[in-house]
Amino acid sequence: MILRSSGFLHAVLGPTNTGKTHYALSRMVGHETGMIGFPLRLLARENYDRLAQLKGEEAVALVTGEEKIIPPKARWFSCTVESMPLDRKVKFIAIDEIQLAGDPDRGHVFTDRLLHARGEEETLFLGAEIMRPLLRKLVPGITIETRPRLSSLAYTEPVPLNRLPPRTAIVAFSAPEVYALAETIRQKRGGCALIMGRLSPRTRNAQIELYQKGEVDYLVATDAIGMGLNMDVDHIALSSLRKFDGRQHRPLTLQEIAQIAGRAGRGMKDGTFGTITGSETLSPETITAIENHDFAPLKQIYWRESFLDFSTPRTLLKSLQSKPPHSELIKGREASDLAVLEYLAASEKIINATHNPKTTRILWEVCQIPDFKKLGDGSHAQLCEKLYFHLLKEGKIPTDWIEGQLQHLNHCEGSIDTLMQRLQGVRTCSYIATHQNWLTRSTYWQERSFDVENRLSDVLHERLTARFINKRAVTLLKRDFSGHKSDLFHNVTKNGHILIEGHDIGQIKGFTITLDNCVNKAEEILLMKTARRALQAEMPVLIQKFLSGKFLDLSFGDHDIISWNGASIGRLKRGEGYFTPKISLFPGEFQDTHNYKIAQTHLQKLISTQIESLLSPFHEAWNESVHDPVLRGLLHRLKEDGGLTDKLGSDRNLTALKRKKLRHFGINIGERTIYCAFLFKHPVSPMLLRLHSLWHNGKKDLPGPGMIKLGSLTLSVIRLEQALRHIRKMQKASHQVQAPANLAAMLGIRQSSVADILKLLKIPCLPPRPLASGIYGPAAPLMLKSLRLHPIRAKTRTRKIKHHPVRDADSPFSILRTLSHKNNQK
Repeated sequence: MILRSSGFLHAVLGPTNTGKTHYALSRMVGHETGMIGFPLRLLARENYDRLAQLKGEEAVALVTGEEKIIPPKARWFSCTVESMPLDRKVKFIAIDEIQLAGDPDRGHVFTDRLLHARGEEETLFLGAEIMRPLLRKLVPGITIETRPRLSSLAYTEPVPLNRLPPRTAIVAFSAPEVYALAETIRQKRGGCALIMGRLSPRTRNAQIELYQKGEVDYLVATDAIGMGLNMDVDHIALSSLRKFDGRQHRPLTLQEIAQIAGRAGRGMKDGTFGTITGSETLSPETITAIENHDFAPLKQIYWRESFLDFSTPRTLLKSLQSKPPHSELIKGREASDLAVLEYLAASEKIINATHNPKTTRILWEVCQIPDFKKLGDGSHAQLCEKLYFHLLKEGKIPTDWIEGQLQHLNHCEGSIDTLMQRLQGVRTCSYIATHQNWLTRSTYWQERSFDVENRLSDVLHERLTARFINKRAVTLLKRDFSGHKSDLFHNVTKNGHILIEGHDIGQIKGFTITLDNCVNKAEEILLMKTARRALQAEMPVLIQKFLSGKFLDLSFGDHDIISWNGASIGRLKRGEGYFTPKISLFPGEFQDTHNYKIAQTHLQKLISTQIESLLSPFHEAWNESVHDPVLRGLLHRLKEDGGLTDKLGSDRNLTALKRKKLRHFGINIGERTIYCAFLFKHPVSPMLLRLHSLWHNGKKDLPGPGMIKLGSLTLSVIRLEQALRHIRKMQKASHQVQAPANLAAMLGIRQSSVADILKLLKIPCLPPRPLASGIYGPAAPLMLKSLRLHPIRAKTRTRKIKHHPVRDADSPFSILRTLSHKNNQK
């Protein structure tokens, strides 16, 4: 069963964290040449970087399905198990995680390396203790060494996500579950790094770097973390004990749980493992087995024929379906390459075109292109068929094809899943480009594919970081602030932004701290506490700036809000008088009641001073009327009524001198009202509008300042009184006169409403009348009646009285006759 048995055969078995990989690398570089196969591309790349740093890039090669870096003088090779160039003679060969021979999907590859991969001087297998019996049976002459774990591994009870300790890796078994857990960690703990098998090495390394540098304390990963990825993890939390293995949902095996749990605790540092609250719990037997590294050995591993018959596609297929030669070897699940071969071998077109070993080998090489996208729609098999016919007919895959593929994939728009899917497409191009015989200038296309992968990887890392990490929250939540002085660097910019460790956490608006969106209540409390510390020196300066400010620094908004420098600081409220509103200063970061009181006093002073400036003519009139109780009473009414009051009967007795005195100060006595004209001149002061609204509790149906309501119309008192004066002047004529053509404009109303307004004002008038039918000319206009009788009309109304001579002028009858005559004349 062993193809080559030369050299020393050795196995180092044991649990995770036993130093097996380090031992293998040390052994390899001790030989002149060597090759080591890892289960993941990520691991192959990681150890390639370690070897290149140790021995120099010119001495080290990387061989994976998507990358081939093989310097001319390369001596040591870091590979994935599937991509190991076993046709190259080397002194040393090692296979990592050899227990994966028990995996139903990939196990046949590890079994093949176990049986056939040999170094000329030394062959080393690394893996779990469960492989010991099978190694004894299948590899005669092998020596086996067991290494103990360098640190202990202990179980802890289930923990809720918001109580997980720092340096925890939460392990999930599907992409949606990884995203859901990462989002929860972002909300509760600030954020996390992500590790998934679908990530490119560049993205994976960037995410791990976030974790390793301590920028985040949590990691959410798939079970890919169990395959030797070395990070400073103290605790492993399993989100589930079941997984979908590509065929079915099944429970995790004991060895799978142990492999994942073993990532906790590195070097001499102990680790812990468990589950998260709400998931299944581990049984006592499972816990004991993992803590003691005591597992049942594997009895069988998966196998597939390695010596293939390339005569025809059908003979190739038959050889691949051969039965295992030994009871310890069993057939695994149908791999992707075999499934593609079965699909293509069923095509008569393929069979007719493939008629010799050379073309059959080309067909098999094409079938081995990995199905990275795993869409399950037959598209991968169709791609393989297309590429096969290109190679068969043209000898090469057209450069136009790979150019088009890379151009299509080289776009950074879309979601995280879209970017990941594009990266899988780039991996296909990279795999094809590593085959020198398939493409012209294959090295160029490898570099092009690598550039596109790096570009997409960087964008994916940025998207993952932006989506699942709140850097500000992480910075703050990692510190302990309970009763201790903050050691965080803080600063307040000129525009009021509060910076903590370079993170903008909010802004001081007016006298209030406005925080940016917080992850949770804990972060909000922490941010507020930190912001207040940052403002300890800033607030006295800010208050002093406010105290030296002017009214023009204030602005007013909806709901009577008062703003300063664009920020709300208080509100106007209805006071005891029309012109004496109350000021309510909002609570803020004043640090003590003294600062609050002096700020409120200053705000009240600014508002009161502005109102007093509006009323300055009024106050002059008040001061000039100190000794005139009649005028002071009138002025008092005006102030109570907002500068406009009804005219009372007693007001008609005001002397001309007093009226003139009032007019001098902008106070007019009209026919119906007395009003402060200086208050109501257009445009009306915004402050007066606010005072009016406050006094009337914001009622919308009341006339505004300087307005009166007549019927359904609202008129300006200044316009109305001016119009009345004009009308009365015209009515002094001895006959009816035509109303002014611009009377509607004078009143600020529609022409159709003029007659109704005059009627409400009890002004005698003749409404306009249309002409009778058949009569032409202008219609009869609106006419104002005279306030005194026309002489002609008075004469016609006077009854003629015969005058008789009065014999006794002093008699009662003579006096009565005289009075009657006078009355008739009136």
